Amino acid sequence: AAAGLSYVGAYVISTYQSYDNFLTDKYALLPPVIILCVAVIMFMIGLIGCCATFRESRVGLGLFLAIILVIFIAEVSAFVLGFVFREKVKTDVQGTMSSVFEKYDGKNPESTVVDYLQKQLYCCGVKNYSDWATTQWFNSTGNNSVPLSCCREGMKNCTGSLDQPQEL
Repeated sequence: AAAGLSYVGAYVISTYQSYDNFLTDKYALLPPVIILCVAVIMFMIGLIGCCATFRESRVGLGLFLAIILVIFIAEVSAFVLGFVFREKVKTDVQGTMSSVFEKYDGKNPESTVVDYLQKQLYCCGVKNYSDWATTQWFNSTGNNSVPLSCCREGMKNCTGSLDQPQEL
């Protein structure tokens, strides 16, 4: 379990670099750091449990049980907090994404991130392709289209035109 958590924490930190323009909160990297710390602690707890079992120590096994109960309570608390604050996180991320999409011009670093995000997640806009209709880029192009990164994979003649939404 500790190895799995270590992988998840490291993966989130490495992936963060691709999406850091969408996450303006200064605490955005806090969850993966906590996951890595929990992984280290779980490894130590597992070691204590193995040693206590090997030595058949009642005190060691009691300590191991107490630690496992504390971890269970912490997991339940984290689940409840995640459930309670999910809408706030969703609203914050959508607001930040909308502001980054507003800055899209096809050339700046934010544009590169938006294109990368849309290609990686196979999406177009914050909610859908109609989100582009309110951006400066959409109005400045004057051709009623969205960026080519909105095109479906395999569509060779896609122009990003809103007249052909099946290609987006």
